[in-house]
Amino acid sequence: MNEAKIGFELRKIQVPLSDILPVRQLNDPAKTVLRYQAILVSIKAVGLMEPLMVYPQKDAPGKYLLLDGHLRRFALKELGHTTADCIIAADDECFTYNARVSRIAPIQEHRMILKAVNLGVKPEQIGAALNIPLRVVKAYMNLLVGIHPKAVDLLKDKNISHQSIRLLRRVDGARQVEIAELMVGANNYANSYAQALILTTPQDQLTNTKIPKGKRKGIPPETVARMEQETVALERDLKAIEAGYGENVLNLTLARAYIRKLLNNPAVAKFMSTHHGDILAEFKALAETESL
Repeated sequence: MNEAKIGFELRKIQVPLSDILPVRQLNDPAKTVLRYQAILVSIKAVGLMEPLMVYPQKDAPGKYLLLDGHLRRFALKELGHTTADCIIAADDECFTYNARVSRIAPIQEHRMILKAVNLGVKPEQIGAALNIPLRVVKAYMNLLVGIHPKAVDLLKDKNISHQSIRLLRRVDGARQVEIAELMVGANNYANSYAQALILTTPQDQLTNTKIPKGKRKGIPPETVARMEQETVALERDLKAIEAGYGENVLNLTLARAYIRKLLNNPAVAKFMSTHHGDILAEFKALAETESL
């Protein structure tokens, strides 16, 4: 098996900004872009955190083509920097490396901010580096207050919004775990889905039972009750499907392998073609399936 090729050198180098040739030009309007403002503030506060990605020009020694980091280069120049940390790419393919990066999940982001604070970094510094208000930093720090540890573990690497996580505080720990399992099972972490699951939560599992469900949204109690019954049935069916999913996939995988072996037998293939053409077509479709 061929080993994967590393797309860049495993070291950083300092390159003069004048020797870095951008593949697209930016002008003053770029200064109004929120992302650019965040980069500018971050560099002022903590320096360049993400090196530029460059590729050496073969016909111009010492010169580099800028593959990724145009806004960072623009910000460095505006702040008066003359050099930048760079990583050397293995080829000159001009795609955006950021598009290949897995973005940090909110719970991981929360843990990183807490770790930074525990190491002595002030929340004000974090806010300045990320270009976000102090109140938002504090909200990130308190993100998991009132959230059941098992629900946190289920959602720790999921792209669930901060708002959806905060919604879980409206229900008790056991229901938080149930909702997290449903979201993972459905691969749906939208606020609307979280709100629907909370809306159909039984009254005795709400953290604030004094406010009748549906009242704030103007939903009649009988509608909420019907939604509760339907949600309970849906959750029960989903758990039943999950319980047998692994065994069913295994059986189907074995059956597919057996069918492929049968179809490789010329005598069997000829007999099926002559007498059971419709079944043969279905067998071929199943045998050609790459994933279940």
